[in-house]
Parts: sequence; C-alpha cells; structure tokens
Amino acid sequence: MTEFIPTYRWRLSDLDKVQKNGLKVFSTFACGGGSTMGYKLAGMDVIGANDIDPEMAWHYKLNHNPKHYFLEPIQTLKKRADIPKELFDLDILDGSPPCSSFSTSGSREKTWGKNKKFREGQAEQVLDDLFFHFIELAQRLQPKVVIAENVKGMLIGKAKGYVKQVINLMNVAGYDVQLFLLNAATMGVPQKRERVFFVCRRKDLALPELRLAFRAPVIPLRVALDGLSKNGQDRSSSMHLNLWEKCLPGNNFKSVHPTDGAFNLAKLNPNDASRTLTASPGNVFHWEKMRLLSTEEACAIGSYPLDYKFKSYKIGLYMIGMSVPPLMTYGIADQIRKQWFKGFTGDAAMLDSNNAGIV
Repeated sequence: MTEFIPTYRWRLSDLDKVQKNGLKVFSTFACGGGSTMGYKLAGMDVIGANDIDPEMAWHYKLNHNPKHYFLEPIQTLKKRADIPKELFDLDILDGSPPCSSFSTSGSREKTWGKNKKFREGQAEQVLDDLFFHFIELAQRLQPKVVIAENVKGMLIGKAKGYVKQVINLMNVAGYDVQLFLLNAATMGVPQKRERVFFVCRRKDLALPELRLAFRAPVIPLRVALDGLSKNGQDRSSSMHLNLWEKCLPGNNFKSVHPTDGAFNLAKLNPNDASRTLTASPGNVFHWEKMRLLSTEEACAIGSYPLDYKFKSYKIGLYMIGMSVPPLMTYGIADQIRKQWFKGFTGDAAMLDSNNAGIV
C-alpha cells in the first residue's frame, strides 16, 4: 500500500488509505477526538477513549465508533476494577487534561485549587488536579509511552512549579519526560496554535530521547480556505461592524477601539495562517465580510476532517477550538513510530536537527 500522507484537508474516509502498524492507543479527555484522529492518521489503533462530557461522548462515538468508551471522570476511571485487559498493554496513553487554569487569558492563579466547571453541563471539579489523576492512571496502566498536551501558559510564571510537579510524579510513575513546545503552523496546520507536549517514555524500555522538529511552510488562509463553503454565520448587523471595517486583517478590534475594548475579537488575515481558534466560536471574523467561519473553513483551519459529523454549527466550532489539531498529533505520533517503534532512520521529511523544538 502506498503511504498516505495527510494534509489539513482530509476526510474520515481517508483513514481507509492508512497502513496500519498495530500500535495501540487509549485517549483520555478525548473531546471530539482531535488527538484520536492524529494517531489514526499515523496508522495506530485507538482502542478506546474517556471524557466527562455527554455531548463530546455522543460525537466521539458517532464519528469514531470506539471499542471501549468511558463516560466518567478520570478520578473514577483510574479506580475501576473492570478496566479491559488490553488497556494494560498499551503502546500510548494520550491525554489533554483541561487547561483553562493555565491559559494566559483570564485569572490564572486565582482559579488554582478551586472547583470550577470546564463548560456548561459538567460537574464542578478542581481542574488543575486533573493532570495528577491522569498520571495515576498512567502509573496503573504502565503504557510504553505517555503523551499529554496542554497550553503554552504552563511554561510561564508560577505555572513552571506545576510543570516540575508533573515531571517529578511521572518519574515516580516510571517515566522519563521530555517537554516540547510546538506550533501547529509549522506542522502543516493553517493555524498559529502553540501547545506544550509532555512525551514520556517508560524507563525500563531504555528508549533514546525523542528528536522532534517541524518546519512545514506557513499556509495562508486564502489558500487554506479556497473553494470551501462560505456559509459562516453573518454578523454584519453587529454593533462591532464599524470596528471590523476599520480593523486591518490580522489585528484585534482593540487596535481601533476608542477605549481598548473588544480585545477578544479579531479579523483574520488572508495572507497568513489563522490565529488560534478557541472554544469561543464568535471571536474571529472573515476578512471579506463580517461573518464567522463556516464549518468547512473551521475544519480546514483545525485540520479536522471535512466530513466530521457535528450535531450543530455552534458545537462544531466549539469542538474544533477545543481540540488538538489532528495534524499536530499525527506529526508527533509518526515520529514516535519511526524513532521508537520502527527504528530511527533520520530521513523523516519534517525532521531538522538544527531546529529541535525542545523546551
């Protein structure tokens, strides 16, 4: 079978073209399956997933048909007596513990250690403790590799102490840890999205350090969105229309606001990759007309499959903003396969030892 090389425009049906390699993955905090799709694009078998949100579970099951799914908090999942036997023989345990506590937008430190809802419809919980519960699950399952994703804010200010705790606990659990700060825009995604990845290898396997560096060219939005549906929600009747008209592409509305307001609203730049998409789908507007992105456009910017089934337009934009772009996970998973599970050949197209991307 000819190797299928994914791009930011793809379909779930393309997964039939991917050559399987037998590596087994379980995904926690799975949302709509952003990371799941990345592992599948790398030829891996995602045998199950976990999330606390019924809405996300509905979408995940519909689009991914997992063998195992646990709709419950990770606090109870880690204690289950009936965890399937094959979850104790994983190649990769994946997780994206909710990260709003460490985002550089918002109150940050004021929310640490406090009960908080990650989104409507969920139970309150201490979000910054979830990473520790994830580590306890890893310690119990003992997969060969653990990969955890989080926001860049974890590397800033007082949050660095939290990162040290995570690394120390992973060491106790039996893993050596590497940190990578990666930008989706250098990994074939038409979006500037910086994320921290904890890549942990089990000590007894004596694996070498992973080398990661990605240098794909930036994809401008005029190219990324060409030919896609333009039926994003019209906001031309908004009170902010005059700001959109004055705002230069690529800037926040704050740049033209008389009192520096509307800082969270922005106009996209057709000649550059998109700014980071967030869980607030009404924050970024097209450059030609004051409208939101269409579902197809958001899928391309987030490297989601164009045929992903969303219950509604609003949920689709929310989910894409919440998710790890599949191509980001694909890039990491593909290199883990080549360097740790198939032997490192050094000829990976996107690998560049002069730009290691290592924190």
